[in-house]
Amino acid sequence: MEILTQVLELIVALAVAPLFLGWVNQCRAWLQNRTAPGITLPFRNIDKLFHKEAVIATGASPLFRLAPYIVFSSMVLAAAIIPSMGTELPLTRAADAIALVGLLATARVFLALAAMDVGTAFGTLGARREMMIGFLAEPALLMVILAASLIPATTALPAIAAHLATQPLGVYPSLAFTGTAFTLVLLAENARIPIDNPATHLELTMIHESMLLEYSARHLALIEWASALKLFNYACIGFALFVPWGVSTRGSGPAALLAAVPLLLLKLAGAGAALALIETCSAKLRVFRAPEFLAIAFLFAVLGLLVHLLLGA
Repeated sequence: MEILTQVLELIVALAVAPLFLGWVNQCRAWLQNRTAPGITLPFRNIDKLFHKEAVIATGASPLFRLAPYIVFSSMVLAAAIIPSMGTELPLTRAADAIALVGLLATARVFLALAAMDVGTAFGTLGARREMMIGFLAEPALLMVILAASLIPATTALPAIAAHLATQPLGVYPSLAFTGTAFTLVLLAENARIPIDNPATHLELTMIHESMLLEYSARHLALIEWASALKLFNYACIGFALFVPWGVSTRGSGPAALLAAVPLLLLKLAGAGAALALIETCSAKLRVFRAPEFLAIAFLFAVLGLLVHLLLGA
């Protein structure tokens, strides 16, 4: 049962992540009264890139070629330890908050190193901005998971999701604060508005996209797929911490696992629409305002922690 859950989660993550990104872009276009692209457009772009011949920058080191594979592998391994549909996973012992944040940090570091490897101005600029945002977002994410872990007294995501999923529906004020903090971290870590604009073409304002300017073909396809997986992983982390109902827990049969698939798709549809609404109603911040944005996220997470310690809820 554990192996079946693990395999199904990985298949769904790899297949649904680009579709989830396409759904967000589609909802965003609808809200802005524009013609919406097809939901399969990210998949078609990835497939097109895999069929092209890679062009490597002159003077690029082996790190530049290796980074896309490391980034993609890190996101796939992160998807394997996040309980998106079931809590009984072979990697449950490794599914700790520290390990998860470490995988996300590994992908960020290698992508930043690869961006600086070629020595272009925009790549280096984007790498520095990305590391600044990561330096501020990771403590907030850790504080969010720490505040949520106080309820079941564990930092393992499957255990947190299993505990909350089996509890009667109730109001946790601490989770309200940490949920707000997590939403802000999700926007920052996935290069979404108001921190970054994934659709921008103005070089001086780009963060994530400026690190990809020298990549092409299969390398760019892997990074684009990894970016979609990262957004999918963050959404599933939010589901595990705040809306874990519907996941298959210990003792559940294959029917419960299969029933978790449409429930996950329903959650992703709602999360994608909400994310598109937030981006449509927000304006992109200037780069020097990003620390203030992430400081607010950290403060909300700390408030959630204090509320739980003081009120026990």
